[in-house]
Amino acid sequence: MNRRTLIAVLLACAAAAVPAIAQTPPVTVETPWARASVGNSRIAVAYMTLRNGGAAPDRLLSVASPAGRAELHTMTMDNNVMRMRPVEAVDIPAGGVATLQPSGLHIMLLDLREPLRAGASVPLTLRFERAGAVEVTVPVQPANATRAPAAPMQHNR
Repeated sequence: MNRRTLIAVLLACAAAAVPAIAQTPPVTVETPWARASVGNSRIAVAYMTLRNGGAAPDRLLSVASPAGRAELHTMTMDNNVMRMRPVEAVDIPAGGVATLQPSGLHIMLLDLREPLRAGASVPLTLRFERAGAVEVTVPVQPANATRAPAAPMQHNR
């Protein structure tokens, strides 16, 4: 095979690989869920797992929702006192995950237009440093939920 043919074959292979790479989302959202507001309060909390399939680290910089104001928070215990604080961003390592869960990192939903009710859903737009905006619909669980609902059982026939 001469040099020109080899270069042409290599370029064709590289061009064919680009669409496959471009179709892989760098960050995916898994098991999103929110807790219902308690009574008529206008606050709620949302959780999820963020999986970075990219080769570079990414960061969740902010969250927005038409339902109200959304902030990234963390919860810590300090001498038996629960403290919630805003965080600037959530780091997601390359090829890794960041988990937003009870008693840790989470999304606070504040000044809601109306309380979140179990069985409803809330739209969120997650803004990442590299992946850009990712929209997700978050199902609302009862206020006393402690984890995402289990996936429905699958039956083989």
